[in-house]
Amino acid sequence: MAPFACVILSLAIGSMVSGGEARAFFVFGDSLVDNGNNNYLITSARADAPPYGIDYPTHRPTGRFSNGLNIPDIISEQLGMEPTQPYLSPFLKGDKLLVGANFASAGVGILNDTGIQFLNIIRIGKQLEYFQQYQTRVSSIIGPEQTTALVNQALVLITLGGNDFVNNYYLVPFSARSRQFSLPDYVTYLISEYRKVLHKLFDLGARRVLVTGTGPLGCVPAELAQRSRAGECSAELMRAAALFNPQLVQMLDNLNSELGASVFIAANTQQMHTDFISNPQAFGFVTSKIACCGQGPYNGVGLCTAVSNLCPNRDLYAFWDPFHPSEKANRIIVQQILSGDTQYMKPMNLSTILALDSRT
Repeated sequence: MAPFACVILSLAIGSMVSGGEARAFFVFGDSLVDNGNNNYLITSARADAPPYGIDYPTHRPTGRFSNGLNIPDIISEQLGMEPTQPYLSPFLKGDKLLVGANFASAGVGILNDTGIQFLNIIRIGKQLEYFQQYQTRVSSIIGPEQTTALVNQALVLITLGGNDFVNNYYLVPFSARSRQFSLPDYVTYLISEYRKVLHKLFDLGARRVLVTGTGPLGCVPAELAQRSRAGECSAELMRAAALFNPQLVQMLDNLNSELGASVFIAANTQQMHTDFISNPQAFGFVTSKIACCGQGPYNGVGLCTAVSNLCPNRDLYAFWDPFHPSEKANRIIVQQILSGDTQYMKPMNLSTILALDSRT
């Protein structure tokens, strides 16, 4: 998309929001969208130490698995809204609640046994319980009718699925789930369980839900370090993503048909990532194989810590750490969420949603 068109789009969205169309924003899911909930938990899935946050406005770690802003932050920024706060934050109270809340927790998946090695994380069922609790809290401020309206009119983002593969099915050879299911059957099971989660989200009042697929799981530096001989993506993990993502889109189509409305919007984050992984130079990156922060082959081994290798310019790297995109890559993803065609966003992109909703 041309820079001038991006500016026009941003101005158009800004005018919608400033014109009385400001809406709450709720975020559910895993480390790709967690903005600090795990800081308040006893868990190893944390991003609360340098160099995380090195490019965040405060230049301090915030619990985001990023050098700077993550996808929900950038969506909020583009829509002219305050960023949501982690639901577990003691600062999320009073009027701040009306902005929305982020319930995401690094390490979680669709399944409850995903991420058990991280100990105390907010599994998706618990995130939905917190969403109910949130509504009770807001009702005490603005009343139940206004709370229902706030939730119905809100924008929702949910990101799940990647951990069900990398931190469950493929975590160790002959994992419990891989002994229980062939890969195609596992994907079918995941999709059926995810459908229940999304239906529950609808029952709790969500009416505009962006649902991201998985990225190209076999191409992240952690998997290159573990499974690649010469920098090629892991075929087995790519097969998992290739099975999961189309079935997710089909399930969302079916749910929308059943509900009689475009409640669930599929974001093809696999294609969004593939664009800059397959041609990093076209997006200003020097590499999409080596993480900015890490150690070992492709900087893909272990965690990003103060003693890791650290690149001097994060904008030149598609991946910040062994698993997570850099802020620059997140911005490319959000641009496609906002304005991408149906190759990226089905049945419509976020700017179309905002234009439609501004008329109702």
